[in-house]
Amino acid sequence: MLNDPVELLVCRLAVPTIITMMITAFYNMADTFFVGRLDTVSTAAVGLALPLMNIVQALGFFYGHGSGNYISGKLGEGDTRSAAVMADTAAVFSLLTGALIAVLGLVFDRQLAAFLGADEVLMESTIEYISVLLIGVPFQMASFTMNNQLRFQGSAFYGMIGMAGGSVLNVALDPLFISVLDMRVRGAAIATVISQIVSFVILLKMSGRLHLKKPLFKPSFKIVGIMFKFGSPSLFRQGIMSIAAICLNHSVVVYGAAAVAAMSVVNRIIMLGNSVIIGFGQGFQPVCGFNRGAGKFGRVRRVYLFCIKLSTIFMTFFGIVVFIFAPEFIRFFRDDPDVVGAGTNILRFQCFTAPLQGVCVMTNMIMQNMGKTVPATLLAVARQGIFFIPLLYVLSAAFGFFGIQITQAAADVMSAAVSIPIAVAVSKKLAEKERLSAEKGDQNGQIRTF
Repeated sequence: MLNDPVELLVCRLAVPTIITMMITAFYNMADTFFVGRLDTVSTAAVGLALPLMNIVQALGFFYGHGSGNYISGKLGEGDTRSAAVMADTAAVFSLLTGALIAVLGLVFDRQLAAFLGADEVLMESTIEYISVLLIGVPFQMASFTMNNQLRFQGSAFYGMIGMAGGSVLNVALDPLFISVLDMRVRGAAIATVISQIVSFVILLKMSGRLHLKKPLFKPSFKIVGIMFKFGSPSLFRQGIMSIAAICLNHSVVVYGAAAVAAMSVVNRIIMLGNSVIIGFGQGFQPVCGFNRGAGKFGRVRRVYLFCIKLSTIFMTFFGIVVFIFAPEFIRFFRDDPDVVGAGTNILRFQCFTAPLQGVCVMTNMIMQNMGKTVPATLLAVARQGIFFIPLLYVLSAAFGFFGIQITQAAADVMSAAVSIPIAVAVSKKLAEKERLSAEKGDQNGQIRTF
């Protein structure tokens, strides 16, 4: 962590986290693909459930990131007992929170479907899907938490194995339950829940921390405070994504099921590219944390700038490829002329601003890693909260469906306008700390020589 070339180090650590994030994306993509073989209404219903899954992921990441930073520090100090207590406490909190969401969702399933954006046409299919999906929420939330804990311990590979096992199973079970057993959209949800439970069991075994019989569950104000300090940016970033997605659902549903299905497919495709960037950033965080703690600010600055450059290059390539083959990508999920026509324009507009994602994500993550909760949270909510939601209503009122199509791209530009000055300031500050650290080292050397 402290001596290997940071470029190779972050790439090595990022590979399993990228795969893990892509696996998370594949969970929803698999359902969309196989349900897309049925009809447009079913495809739209699966799309409406995405904000619910985003909320689950937001809370799972909150507990995982909030506890993971503390765990890595305590393991570095050799205090394995405190690390284990935090790991088990966060994991149990995650399970209990997921169980609460599941119970409330099942009791108020119709209200939840309406909240997610379902109208009369989509209501029954949406309820059919989410009523089963809710059963897996506690297991999925705990899986996200344990996966991130493993990553902060430097064991991202084990987390990847846990998530991969469930994803592969989901791809295998989807056609069985949807088509062979003719359970349609409910079958997609059953396949997903079974896969989530399998992932949970694998991660439970891999983590070796959450003991089913006697977990080290010791909640306290201190532990909760630590989780909020390090986990809030993740909670706000992905929580506001859920709120933005719900607002988007309500704005799009008035244009019919085809428009909702098109937006659902586009979100899956863009999610795949973003999962690579977020996974790369999560590989960056441990390198940043270790070297920042060791006072090696030059290495922190170098790896930060390297991650921005590499992620920008990747997203530029991703944007070009997706822009060129946009109709084919949409048609892969749902071969409906109305869906393809609407989705192609939405997808291509987002491709224009894809290269801006690197600087936004990496700057947010370095601020979170440095414990700068307020600016990290500001960056986390900027794109979807401060910009996207107001723009959605302004542009849709002014230009109708075309306004909705360009909203994401407009929000990306504004978010980058906030992130870039902060990125420049962070780079300068790290360079200054590197200079002061070098001068201090020279002075100490002179004293020892004297």
